[in-house]
Amino acid sequence: MNHPHHIPATPETGTTGDDHGTPDAPNSTAAPAAPAAPDAPNPPDSSDPSDTSDARGAGGTAPAPARPAGTSANGDRAGGKGGTGGEPTREGNGPAGEAPLPHPARTPPAELREKLATRLGEAARAWFQHALEEAAAHPGRHGPISVWELRLAEAGRRCGPAGADAVRVLILHAARAGTDALTRVYFQGTADERRAVLHALPHLVTGPDALPLVEDALRANDTRLLAAALGPYAARHLDDHAWRHAVLKCLFTGVPVDHVADLERRASGDAELARMLRDYAAERTAAGRPVPDDLHRVLALTASAAPDREADTPHGKES
Repeated sequence: MNHPHHIPATPETGTTGDDHGTPDAPNSTAAPAAPAAPDAPNPPDSSDPSDTSDARGAGGTAPAPARPAGTSANGDRAGGKGGTGGEPTREGNGPAGEAPLPHPARTPPAELREKLATRLGEAARAWFQHALEEAAAHPGRHGPISVWELRLAEAGRRCGPAGADAVRVLILHAARAGTDALTRVYFQGTADERRAVLHALPHLVTGPDALPLVEDALRANDTRLLAAALGPYAARHLDDHAWRHAVLKCLFTGVPVDHVADLERRASGDAELARMLRDYAAERTAAGRPVPDDLHRVLALTASAAPDREADTPHGKES
């Protein structure tokens, strides 16, 4: 099949403000408004030694189709808020003082659903249950967009940001989304929805057919997308060259290597990765910059004996 990994993502923008001005008072005089200052040019994106492509994939094809009317650019209907901000942290996504939810890509869906149910309030739990039932009953595409795709856009507003990734993954799982549906959601969705697709891959796709989605995410400048791309699916299917450069990009962008699934198995005995890490450390030292602690951690793993490549794989549909 043809993979649409050359389709650039539609820029996500939002609008704010009020179009209705306050009427002038009678018989009042006012000085003319000063002309608006021109917008400052956007600074150029920084580059890193592990990235040789554009941030949203190569190619110059037409942008992905627009969302239906009523869906905001940040991914929610009726005024919800999505967004791409926030740096990935060490494993854990729960509020302060509360145990984090299990990682949505590394946890069997049944267990993830059970854990999530205990965290949702009554209204959110009812909405979530209804969304799963809808997705299971109408998994295919009906009209320009499936009903379960609309629920993906609502998840953050309905269930809160801490559980939104898990909610979206479980909706995708209930809809039995295949590679085509996941590709459509990824390229037409917000950053939050793209991240959910990446987390759902090990639960839904058995072979390497969805690798173009991982490769696109690895080219992105969004560090949360980069972290999500390096889950169990990438650990299982990404080739050695691409995987090594992805690890190097984590070090360059500050993404903790805790996000790299199956790191110990894949890094062990990898002499080429060790060479790349030493070269990068030498470059930073020569420039008077600190060497990330995670680099030393991964470098130590490369000195371990290489494991059997056919050993146990991370959780996923193939396990």
